[in-house]
Amino acid sequence: MTYEKVLAEGERLLLAGGVEEGRLDAWYLFSHCFSMDRGAYLVKAGNRLLQEDRKAEATFWRLIEKRRQRIPLQQLLGSQEFMGFEFFVNEHVLVPRQDTETLVETVLSGEKMRVMEKHPYKVLDLCTGSGCIGLSLALCFQERPAVKQDAGGGKGCRLPDMEIVLSDISEEALQVAEENIGRLQCKTVCRAVQSDLFEAFEGTRFDCIVSNPPYIPSGEIEGLSPEVKDHEPRLALDGSPDGLEFYRRIGAEASEYLVAGGRLYLEIGWDQGAAVPEILYTAGFTGIEVLQDLAGKNRVVKAVLPGFELGK
Repeated sequence: MTYEKVLAEGERLLLAGGVEEGRLDAWYLFSHCFSMDRGAYLVKAGNRLLQEDRKAEATFWRLIEKRRQRIPLQQLLGSQEFMGFEFFVNEHVLVPRQDTETLVETVLSGEKMRVMEKHPYKVLDLCTGSGCIGLSLALCFQERPAVKQDAGGGKGCRLPDMEIVLSDISEEALQVAEENIGRLQCKTVCRAVQSDLFEAFEGTRFDCIVSNPPYIPSGEIEGLSPEVKDHEPRLALDGSPDGLEFYRRIGAEASEYLVAGGRLYLEIGWDQGAAVPEILYTAGFTGIEVLQDLAGKNRVVKAVLPGFELGK
């Protein structure tokens, strides 16, 4: 077969297997297996496969079959881009999604001045999964220092002094987070801790708590795509019958782990823009805001623990 025919057969198999993005997914798998970008493919498309590419071909057909079984493309490739960074992923963590970038951007915008004022500035990323939220915050704050300052008579940037804890109840998820800490060279800023929400943090207070907790109502999970319901961890999806259990727990406990004036940022489902603020208001939080994602859907709730830093 030629390279062109190999790719075309991969596309056909995926589309026949019900994979909506079959053409695109086939290309990603082809490019991954043959280490070939579009330019190289256009040059070689009509050529017969070289003997040296037979192993790559065998891998391609194996991955095509796995994708036909609706295993997520990102798990097959072992990575997903998020906030401009590549994260290792596998079957033990949710695939990072663009919706969650709204949560990260909201924290970056809301905390940019406070990050520079506190030394160190402490963040807790609850239900971290792959670590994409906490690690993106660490990397983006380092790339975008919040304030300019004079240094030696000239203009300079002071890098944030941060401490970010990535927490999850799943040991397997934390292994993924730790892998990403190493790959993204964040060991001096980030560490992973196994904990059932706040269980491991007695006596510790953070300047900011951020979380994308499980929030899908239990009865709705079977209606999700096979990639999600069959191949992503149920532990990271199931938010109880009404989808709100983790918001209740976080709302009830977070005040014991935030400094006065500390901020809480939570990703929510599009239809939870009234219920989650009510939970946080009842728990004593103020300054509650609901923010939308790029599609205009409710996506993030921000809240403040009252205290002397409230006006900053």
